[in-house]
Amino acid sequence: MPVTVARFNLVAPGATPTELGARYRAALEMAAYADDRGVSTVQTEEHHGAENNWLPSPFAFAGAVLGATRRVAVTVSAIIGPLHDPLRLAEEIAVLDLLSNGRLVTVAGIGYRQQEYDLFGVDFAQRGKLQDELLETLLKAWTGEPFSYRGRTVRITPRPFTDPHPLLLVGGSSRAAARRAARLGLPFFPSAHLPELEAYYKELLVEYGTEGWVMMPAAETPLLHVAEDPDRAWAHCGQHFLHEARTYASWQSGGVRSAVKSAATTVEDLRAEGVYRILTPDACVALGLDSYVLHPLAGGMPVEEGRRSLQLFCEQVLPRLTG
Repeated sequence: MPVTVARFNLVAPGATPTELGARYRAALEMAAYADDRGVSTVQTEEHHGAENNWLPSPFAFAGAVLGATRRVAVTVSAIIGPLHDPLRLAEEIAVLDLLSNGRLVTVAGIGYRQQEYDLFGVDFAQRGKLQDELLETLLKAWTGEPFSYRGRTVRITPRPFTDPHPLLLVGGSSRAAARRAARLGLPFFPSAHLPELEAYYKELLVEYGTEGWVMMPAAETPLLHVAEDPDRAWAHCGQHFLHEARTYASWQSGGVRSAVKSAATTVEDLRAEGVYRILTPDACVALGLDSYVLHPLAGGMPVEEGRRSLQLFCEQVLPRLTG
């Protein structure tokens, strides 16, 4: 059975607070609908200071989704680890883990936008060191026992629901990220299909004498939208996909590697590229993927269009993937 994901980053260029509030509530309604119909995962993420209102507070949104659902896993993929206070983050995740009976999954990356570090006065050059401290602190904090933190003894309560700790993966596309995950015995989440990095991580597990596993995007991981008339949907909604694609492209430079990477500058180019796809239900089933990632509100997509896409997927695609 494939993994099925409904992704929400709440991007809405130019939205008023009233419009954005309505969009947030619609996303919660869609998450509850997806949960009722057997979608595996709701995914959200973190970016700061974006002009298009990209979600900056993933755990607040994750908590609302967990409260509105009963079965679905909620994945925060990914947090920008060094921007979080380690002790406060340990508490936040523990509470959400208790609230949800262990349905929260956290992927901790270090990000790639210096502007986000500058916003919070965090030294971008120290991000690797800060990430090490964060991960080590979380693992110690969740034991419920006293431990040494920045020269003093601290203890974090309550303990999480999940034993030994909530599901925490190390994200990234660098050898440093793979080393960090292997050293701590944490699962590794490469940000793109990088088999050579997976092999390196597994070598390091043997070297460190730790255990772990890899959750890696497939070589082909398109972002999907389901419509009865793809031509009409591209004409009506292609600009929203293009907005997100161009935003990512403006952020990703140098050695940044991501499963969502587009060079398109027009809707026509984007459609031909295949990173974003609008498909009929039959064509969606025919993909035969190991994972299906729905992006029903991509780039400011009209809410009703997103609802139709999710409904078509849940009613006409999902039963045929699981039957």
